[in-house]
Amino acid sequence: MSYSIDLRKKVMEYLESGHSQREAQKVFQIGLSAINRWRQRYEKTGKLEDKKPCRSFKKLDPEELEEYVAKHPEAYLKEIGEAFGCTETSVRRAFRRLGITRKKRRSATGSKERSK
Repeated sequence: MSYSIDLRKKVMEYLESGHSQREAQKVFQIGLSAINRWRQRYEKTGKLEDKKPCRSFKKLDPEELEEYVAKHPEAYLKEIGEAFGCTETSVRRAFRRLGITRKKRRSATGSKERSK
């Protein structure tokens, strides 16, 4: 859990009033590295909020993968992997994450009565 913005503001005000980072560490019971990070961020941007995480996809973009599968429904995992520059295992894992199934099911035909 991250520290609240209110606490961060109090620490910055404490530092601006002439106290050192070590004194702030003892008063607020916060690590020096956190205080130093906050101070640097505050000096650069004027904000104390954490950066939003930048989530990227390592190999397969889910939207591109779904588009590719829609255009090429009969493609093998190996072919999909070659198209995206990765292995079959990566494609299989991405399918599992996205809930895409590759199993072909027979259509329901109903049962036939046997004549004797």
